[in-house]
Amino acid sequence: MINNLQIGCLYNKESKNAVDAFEKLSKTYNLVELSDANLQMVSAIITLGGDGEMLRALHMSKHTKTPIYGMNRGSLGFLLNKYDPNNLIEKVGTAQIVKLYPLKMIATTNHNETVEAHAFNEVSLLRETNQIAKIKITIDGVLRMNALHADGILLSTPAGSTAYNFAAHGPIIPLNSNLLSLMPISPFRPRRWDGALILRKSRVQLEILEWAKRPVSAVADSKEVRDIKSVEIYLDFSLEKQLLFDKNNSLNERVFKEQFYYDSTA
Repeated sequence: MINNLQIGCLYNKESKNAVDAFEKLSKTYNLVELSDANLQMVSAIITLGGDGEMLRALHMSKHTKTPIYGMNRGSLGFLLNKYDPNNLIEKVGTAQIVKLYPLKMIATTNHNETVEAHAFNEVSLLRETNQIAKIKITIDGVLRMNALHADGILLSTPAGSTAYNFAAHGPIIPLNSNLLSLMPISPFRPRRWDGALILRKSRVQLEILEWAKRPVSAVADSKEVRDIKSVEIYLDFSLEKQLLFDKNNSLNERVFKEQFYYDSTA
């Protein structure tokens, strides 16, 4: 039971709103800073800040099934609930559960070093210099594009489709869909290529052409690997994270609503 165990808390220590919220909640609930917590003894994780704090919490706890309940003490807070310090235990206990699975990135550098990382939003490949990137695209062993000439390319989860993917003019994907979004970043050739929706069980292989002349970096959420020559990306179903949302704060509804122009002040 949540009442009998600690609640881990991750908050933005550079935000006065988040610090004040942590101090207020600590007076009522058995909170412990997540960095000091034994994740095996924590029944739930609370985040105070913006979506960046939520991503930090997801990565810090990715090897556990501890659910995460976020409260917005930042700006947009798309993955968070509205901040309300009252009845926190009850809200966590009755919240709706959304299951997330991260992308796994396996990057090979120009020195043949292998680096692995996870991304709950997206894996993006970006050119490092003024030289445009050239990227070969293979999906499930089938060559799909000989050479994409672009600033880069990204593969996004449904939860991340409203972030960088959306800024790159990619589609917003409902959370319960069976799809991932593969989007070019400022494509030059093929002209006006709009990207692709692919099945979430797909394995994507991206090979950097002319990698010595046209260096490219790979970024899994905030983990960057420089000077890569190839990347393999797939959804890692071995890691399941649960996000908790108030009953009147459906993440599915907000993701769906983002497909339409919506003025929250109207």
